[in-house]
Amino acid sequence: MTSNPAPTAATPRTSRRILTISLIIIAALIAGFFVFASLYTEFLWFDQLGFERVLTTQWLATAVMFVVGFLGMAVPLFLCIQLAYRLRPVYVRLSSQLDRYQEVVEPLRRLAMWGMPIFFGVFAGFASAGNWRVVWLWANGVSTSVKDPEFGVDTGFYLFAMPFYHMLLAFVSAVLLLCLVITALVSYLYGSVRIGQRELRISKPARIQLAVLAGLYLVVQAVSLWLDRYLTLTQPDDRITGPAYTGVNATIPGLAILSIIAAVVAILFFVTAVIGRWRFPLAATALLVVASLVVGVGYPWIVTTFQVKPNQNQLQAQFYDRNIASTKAAYGVDDMTVTPIKAKTDTEKGQLREDAQTTASVRIMDPNIISPTVAQLQQYRSYYQFGKDLDVDRYKIDGKMQDTVVAVRELDMSKLGGGDSWNNRAAVYTHGYGLVAMAGNQRTSDGEPVFLEQGIPSSGFLTDSEKYEPRVYFGEHSPEYSIVGAPEGSKPVEIDYPRGGEDGGSDTKTTFKGDGGPRIGNTFTKLLYALKFQSEQILFSDLVNSESQILYDRDPITRVQKVAPYLTLDNDPYPSVVDGRIVWIVDGFTTSASYPYSSKVSLRDAIADSTNPASAVSFDEINYIRNSVKATVDAYDGSVKLYAWDDKDPVLKTWQKVFPSTVEPISKMSGDLMSHVRYPTDLFKVQRNILGIYHIKDASSFAQEDNRWQTPDDPQAQNQSQPPYYLSMRMPGEDTARFSMYSTFIPAAQGQTTREVLMGYLSVDSDAGSTKGEKSDTYGKLQLLEVDTDNTVPGPGQVQNTFNSDTSVAQQVNLMQQGESQVKYGNLLTLPVGGGLLYVQPVYVQQSKGTQLPNLRKILVAFGDQVAFEDTLTEALDALFGGDAGASGGAENVPPTGGETTPPTNPTTPTAPDAAEKQALADASKAMQAREAALKAGDLEAFAAADKQLTDAVQKLLDLSGSASETPKK
Repeated sequence: MTSNPAPTAATPRTSRRILTISLIIIAALIAGFFVFASLYTEFLWFDQLGFERVLTTQWLATAVMFVVGFLGMAVPLFLCIQLAYRLRPVYVRLSSQLDRYQEVVEPLRRLAMWGMPIFFGVFAGFASAGNWRVVWLWANGVSTSVKDPEFGVDTGFYLFAMPFYHMLLAFVSAVLLLCLVITALVSYLYGSVRIGQRELRISKPARIQLAVLAGLYLVVQAVSLWLDRYLTLTQPDDRITGPAYTGVNATIPGLAILSIIAAVVAILFFVTAVIGRWRFPLAATALLVVASLVVGVGYPWIVTTFQVKPNQNQLQAQFYDRNIASTKAAYGVDDMTVTPIKAKTDTEKGQLREDAQTTASVRIMDPNIISPTVAQLQQYRSYYQFGKDLDVDRYKIDGKMQDTVVAVRELDMSKLGGGDSWNNRAAVYTHGYGLVAMAGNQRTSDGEPVFLEQGIPSSGFLTDSEKYEPRVYFGEHSPEYSIVGAPEGSKPVEIDYPRGGEDGGSDTKTTFKGDGGPRIGNTFTKLLYALKFQSEQILFSDLVNSESQILYDRDPITRVQKVAPYLTLDNDPYPSVVDGRIVWIVDGFTTSASYPYSSKVSLRDAIADSTNPASAVSFDEINYIRNSVKATVDAYDGSVKLYAWDDKDPVLKTWQKVFPSTVEPISKMSGDLMSHVRYPTDLFKVQRNILGIYHIKDASSFAQEDNRWQTPDDPQAQNQSQPPYYLSMRMPGEDTARFSMYSTFIPAAQGQTTREVLMGYLSVDSDAGSTKGEKSDTYGKLQLLEVDTDNTVPGPGQVQNTFNSDTSVAQQVNLMQQGESQVKYGNLLTLPVGGGLLYVQPVYVQQSKGTQLPNLRKILVAFGDQVAFEDTLTEALDALFGGDAGASGGAENVPPTGGETTPPTNPTTPTAPDAAEKQALADASKAMQAREAALKAGDLEAFAAADKQLTDAVQKLLDLSGSASETPKK
């Protein structure tokens, strides 16, 4: 007997195969577990916030659309391939070339017949999954009760249904076209379609399959062409969005004709499937191509060239009016009040007496400049920080509303130095502490902010409330994640706030008591989060206990965007203290690009300005926007609440059907919250952008383009728009001052030149009142002051140029810049007071090197062509208006930093400093440097000595000349 060694030889191959399969399975399991960890931790985050239905709805919608897209592509392709192969001719003489093709393809036939449908199906599935929002909006769309001016169709059709039909027809067209191509390819490879000797032969089964597919494709094209008639209402034509004269009288009828021709051609293909004659459908297809050129291109060109252009203003007027009305409605500016004014440019005594409320509230503290000063005075430890740009809010203090500049003291994890360990980052330094509030209209004698709420621990008007919670676990600069919470009685490890001394033992410790994140007390959850954050310490650290929570995704915009993925969010969330809690208030917009006859704008470009030069928005082109949601994020526990601010918005109504019970009614908003919401900055920017063109009322002005405006550039930032500003002011015709936002307009640039004269002043009432669940009747009221062109009023750029070129101002500024001092100009505010427009600009001084702390030193004001430059706003107004303006600023009791002031109409030239003054200036500079060095070193004795030297030097300067000079910060 002989033994066969084959099994022994095959054993290594079998072992390698088993090992390979095992490794693939293990790798798949590991990858699957990572995916599971990511998905499950995401679910835990949403579940903790109470918005788990938002996540599961998205998952379900994505999965359903992937399956629909996959099957919608794969099944028809599979059926077409199978039919083309199974109905191939069995006995047919093929060319040698086709024989070679079949020899190559046949071994891969089974793989191709299954692989091609799966391959294209996966791509179609992912494409469909990404469009789930379009499908769900269509399925839940609501009526708007507003009809479009051309077809009389409800605008809800354009907002919700038309995008879905357009997507569906594009998908079906792609499927049919791919089926047609692959059917033709398979038929050719297997002899159902033969080409030779100038003859095309098609077998009956292939003819039927190809003709039916071609007919179905043309049916879809016919429907698509018919739908394109409605699509023209959201596409550009001439200078508007929506069909103008050519569109209505040529394009739309042409699309209807082409749709009918396509339907007829489709019928001819179906007939060919029965009778076998290709001549008629092919001739009809050629006719369709010719007709598309004649009707779709040629006829509209003829109408435009020979009818519209010679009579453009007359023929287009009706359609311009449609565009104007629809655009204003879509952007919410249709109820704007327009008030023509003849702005005064002359000044006289007592001219501002009726505007005392406005001048007393003028914000001289620029939130975009004073952040370094606030940080120096309020930071206390290097691991704290304040935002670069502070925010504007208002509070009721002693029965009066006070405009404030506010900032939150947050962590700066980059400044931990030697303490930068995982323990400290994850469990010790977990939260910021306190909100700092400054009076917007006041300053100290040193030019520093007047703090209404400050310090660690906090003190001020907010701290007086027993329920005030100053801790900030959720903010714009919070750590990536923190692990907080501990069993009752455990020793606290989180640094709450520093208290005296510099050693760590002097810090007050605390333990988080809220419900701010998923609980990670068990080993399995620890493992999931260790994988999520690539940190094994989470799994093994003793700081993670049975009561631990993990806080992450802590930025307020991130939190709101995740629970409300359908919203476009304002770029400027701001902190307020509401009912004793620090909350971040975030404005959410619903947007669309499908509103009929409304012109589109680039959202990215519209909201860009000097404070937000590089905006990042996910949805750029829009032609409809509403501030539909006000959201809050609690700074202590991260809880998110969404309120339906505009419950009549059809887009919000539709999304509420998709995500029910996630948005609360406005009636749930407390009176305290109502008093802090404000008109959103980004919405106002979009509206002022559209009003640059659409402030006009009639088609003739639109056609002539004789009155187009633009937002002026920020005088301190070239080629960047001036941002809008919040301010409590009394608009002309109003009885009281109200918290408002405003911006200005100048003529639109012609070529490279821009006329810097004021054309319009736009304001919006930003005060919602303080009644629970009720908006003030005047909130959101847009008012446009249209300046009479007979009286030229300088624009912001021209006023800034006047400030810079005024000899008296320049001389004083030069004095302020002696030594290592640097002058910074604050926001240039424009106020409609005294029957004209008053400009106010704070001027700050800071060191040019080292620690730069801007301190307010002077106030520039202008009215008409008159300019004043004084220590306080009250003095500047009095100097500008003949010695007595009749109104004062908010900082009346501030001691002057300089000597005598001169009226703007007859400025005097300061004399050059003599030797004694130069020595005093040198002594002051030396003392200031010594004081800063002592402050950094923590040497209080040396600081006091240097401070006394500085005070003596400044006093000597005042005694010598009485001229204006810099008084360094106390």
